[in-house]
Amino acid sequence: MAGATGFDARRLEAIDAFVAARYLDTGKLPHAQLLVAHEGEVVHFSHQGAAREGGASVDERSIFRIASMTKPVTSLAFMLLVEEARVALDTPVHHVLPEFKDVGVYNGGGGGVPFLTKPCDEPMRMVDLLRHTAGLTYSFQQRTNVDAAYREGRLEAWHGNLDLDGLVAALAKLPLEFSPGTAWNYSVATDVLGAVVQRVSGMPLDRFFEERIFAPLGMNDTGFFVPAEKVERLTDCWTFKPGEGRVMMDRGEKSAWSRPPTQLSGGGGLVSTSLDYHRFNTMLLNGGTLNGVRIAGRKTIDLMTRNHLPGRSDLASMSKSLFSEAANAGTGFGLGFAVNDDVARTMIPGSEGEFYWGGMFSTAFFVDPVERISAVFMTQLSPSNLYPIRREIKTMIYAALN
Repeated sequence: MAGATGFDARRLEAIDAFVAARYLDTGKLPHAQLLVAHEGEVVHFSHQGAAREGGASVDERSIFRIASMTKPVTSLAFMLLVEEARVALDTPVHHVLPEFKDVGVYNGGGGGVPFLTKPCDEPMRMVDLLRHTAGLTYSFQQRTNVDAAYREGRLEAWHGNLDLDGLVAALAKLPLEFSPGTAWNYSVATDVLGAVVQRVSGMPLDRFFEERIFAPLGMNDTGFFVPAEKVERLTDCWTFKPGEGRVMMDRGEKSAWSRPPTQLSGGGGLVSTSLDYHRFNTMLLNGGTLNGVRIAGRKTIDLMTRNHLPGRSDLASMSKSLFSEAANAGTGFGLGFAVNDDVARTMIPGSEGEFYWGGMFSTAFFVDPVERISAVFMTQLSPSNLYPIRREIKTMIYAALN
């Protein structure tokens, strides 16, 4: 079975059988949805497993928490402001967020002892926020006294006391883990970038997303929370606990995502559907347009999807992150995405220039402008590095190419 789709249909169907046997029948995952497209046209869209415990299967209307798949959206939003010459990639962050003007690099202390800092070698620039070289971190990394301070301050609590401006103010009182531009660390940098979008545009982040990206693309089921009339479509979300296995984390019917957050997280706050994110992917694949509507310039997308790590190095050499959603070797980082820079070093099939990312609940997407294909994978289980399913699915998708 082969046709104009560019794929062998039987090999695509084999992915569903593999996922069912290895992950669904064994109870490792609650459900799975896979969308594969060629030239923007959906060629495979499968739904397996119950959307909610004991309920009906996931379907094309199912809404998922996409976590860090929010980051490319925030990155694009920033680049729309770059296109208008309202900000630039080399703009120091403190020019827009003056709270960061005197931030320093960790040089001792913490754990009840006042922090000691030293000056940054270079100021934190906007490009550092986009490529995670800003020196910021995440509280869940649990590696340093700096991320311990993030936990103590509950800085990343979306329903806590801090809005985006409050987050920026709190972060600016803490040291950076390293001087900007000298290392890579997965972090709240994209949340800070969301604050930049708000300040530069003079518009709340959710409204900017809606007016500039979601409405023009027809992404009608994507946002920072699920409105009451759509809550029945929100899937259950699970987490893995050692010794217990898969346990419920957030029930769809009583979800934290059913009410507006205090802190609009440009790093991980969105919910979406496979079809909505497919529209986003297709716009990127098309160089910034979808169905005749231009969201961004072609050269803007081209710039975003190149490796921006200093010296075109890869994550294997630059990452200081305990947790990474990318296979490090051969993987660069662009302006909001991981970028495949050396297929041989990644050790799985792919194309140089392919870009991708995923979320903490094991969702993932990739776009390959060489083969003109894209994919969206949805499920709801944290942590995302528990199983190698995203690597396995990508391998099988490339194996199905004609």
